[in-house]
This record gives sequence, structure tokens and C-alpha cells, in this order.
Amino acid sequence: MKKITKQTYLNWYKDMLFWRKFEDKLASVYIQQKVRGFLHLYNGQEAVLAGSLHAMDLTKDKMITAYRNHVQPIGMGEDPKRVMAELYGKATGTSHGMGGSMHIFSKEHRFYGGHGIVGGQIPLGAGLAFADKYKGNDAVTLTFFGDGAARQGSLHETFNMAMNWKLPVVFIVEDNGYAMGTSVERTANHTDIWKLGLGYEMPCGPVDGMNPIKVAEAVDEAIQRARRGEGPTFLQVKTYRYRGHSMSDAQHYRTKEEVEEYKKIDPITQVLNVIKEKKYATDKEIEAMNQEVKDLVKECEKFAEESPYPEINLLHDVVYEQEDYPFIK
Repeated sequence: MKKITKQTYLNWYKDMLFWRKFEDKLASVYIQQKVRGFLHLYNGQEAVLAGSLHAMDLTKDKMITAYRNHVQPIGMGEDPKRVMAELYGKATGTSHGMGGSMHIFSKEHRFYGGHGIVGGQIPLGAGLAFADKYKGNDAVTLTFFGDGAARQGSLHETFNMAMNWKLPVVFIVEDNGYAMGTSVERTANHTDIWKLGLGYEMPCGPVDGMNPIKVAEAVDEAIQRARRGEGPTFLQVKTYRYRGHSMSDAQHYRTKEEVEEYKKIDPITQVLNVIKEKKYATDKEIEAMNQEVKDLVKECEKFAEESPYPEINLLHDVVYEQEDYPFIK
């Protein structure tokens, strides 16, 4: 695995803080109805992405996830201004404003969505990996999904084929404790979701998802296995989301005390504590990073606010018409 250095910690702190503040701003403008529809925020889960990105080769590896998908493309290299513009429904967005919150996409940076169908991205992730194997690319696809999606039948079909074909894919369930408002403990007679991999003799196991180092180590091992042609891995990354399933979630299924307890092991705070303990940065340098993050969030907001909406005719231009379609006269 790439060495975890002083610079790694500084990058992790700055990146995770930016992702958190970026989404805090989205929550704010959502209340003002500048962002419409659904809005699923990642607050609390940032270590999963930070650790995974450290293990990836961003020049060739791919990523696909569900609809909690705003910060992943930014981590993969997409311009955060374009991501915010997409949420605003503006023409300068990643999909010209027509994908919205749940469908951020960046082919250029190998981020393949952003999927609203629960578990729909699981077979698609395996399909991306199949294409890489077929073409002889030395690339691995990270396929993320939630604990609720782990109960979908498509997971079992995909696991079976991925193992049979030894596909270069890493399946990662971001277990944040709740499938919408339903506790993991209520969805099955077990909470060790990783054990689903045992039925397919797939390497699998649990990971501390609040610590980016633990995530990086586990994902790196899985990626290296896939690159060697040994097939997929299934990881249950145990994390927590501080906000509701979406902005419309009243969160009656958990207590405020539970949320506060998890905030004691906040991934950003953990990384900041290491920076301070090892004197990787002075208080003044940390404050400068905090200000840089605030300024970048304001820049993204300004860009989104000032960008134009797409032309109305684009609604028709992005839907193709097959002139010789045989079933409609």
C-alpha cells in the first residue's frame, strides 16, 4: 500500500472537511429550495471514501455507488463546482443539470454514478469489472452499496458470477446502521453482513469505517487481490451517518444520544487529533486549511448560483428517437 505520510493526513483532513462542509452547504440551500427533489448526505462516512481513494489508482480504477453520491466524484477528481451546479439543476453541472442529486456521473474521472434503484449498481459494478477483464485492462472497480441493498437478490446473482469469472471488483457495503429508517438488526437474523460472501467462498470481512487507515488497508488488500486475477472481495465497512437517510427523514428510529456517541469517533476529528499529536501542522496552519475549505465551498455556491439553467429544448435532445422502431405505428 502507498505509505501513509504526514501529507496523507493533511490531505485527508482537508478533503474530508471539504466534503462535510460542501454537503452542509447543500443542506442549507435545500431548505431554501435551491436544490430540489431528494438529498442524501454523507456526513460521518467520509473515512470510507478517504481510505478507499488512498488504495486506488485514480489513473485507471473505477467507482460506482448508490444515490449518496455527491462527494465521491469530487474525490475521484471531478470539479466540485460542477457537482454543486448539477444539484442546482444548472447547465454547467456534470449532466447539464438533468441528473440531479442522485445521479452524479463523470466518465472522464471513471465515476459511474449515482444510482436511484436500491442495489441496481451492484451488477453494474461487476459489469464494469467484466469489461476491464475482457479488454485486458489492469483496472479494478469499487462497487459501493448500503446495508439495505445487501438484502437484494441481485447481490447473490452478482456474487456468484463475479466469483465464477474471477472479476476484478471490490464489493463494499457501507453499513451505516440503517436501511432508510430500518435498523440492520431488523432486516435479517444476523448483523455480520460480510458473512454473505462465505456462501460463494469470496474473501470477506468487517472493517472499521470510521478510521481511514483501516479502510485503506482493507481496500488495498482487496484491490491487489483483484489485480492478481484472484477475483472479488466483499467488505462490510462499519460506519455511521449523522444526518437522516435523506433531508426529509425525521429520524424517529434513533436517539440524539446515539448520534452524539458516534460523533465522539468522528473520522475528521480522529485525523485532526493525529495531526496535532504528531505536530504535522500548527494551529495557524490548521486554521488556514479551514479557511481554504470555507472559501472553496463559497466558490462552488457562487458558481452554481450564477450558472444558467439548461435550455428547455435540451429535454428533448437528450432522449433519442429510433425512427424504425417496429412496435409503434
